[in-house]
Amino acid sequence: MRHKRGYRKLNKATDQRIAMLRSITCALFQRGRVRVIETRAKEARRMVEKVISLAKRGDLSSRKNAISIISNADIVKNLFADAKTRFASRSSGYTRMVKIGARQGDAAPVVLLEIL
Repeated sequence: MRHKRGYRKLNKATDQRIAMLRSITCALFQRGRVRVIETRAKEARRMVEKVISLAKRGDLSSRKNAISIISNADIVKNLFADAKTRFASRSSGYTRMVKIGARQGDAAPVVLLEIL
């Protein structure tokens, strides 16, 4: 049983896992949707929700924390400009996962991760 486990390790070293999740998050904010494996999407969703919550808060400390996660200042600038109007009606649940089938090589479940 997985009681009190903090996150999925995704069979990667810590630095590789964090880099992968940051790149998924960055790509999601650039494109609006990303096609990725289901377990990676579930982990990346946690990071995306955190960054959007920081953007809704909008202060300098939140901006610095978001830049430490995303590391692309242009994406952070656009996100902070749009967050209060775009996500004003929601308190959480900023992403959607749509199952689109299995991957050809290993039959891993693939989802489409979208920002609402």
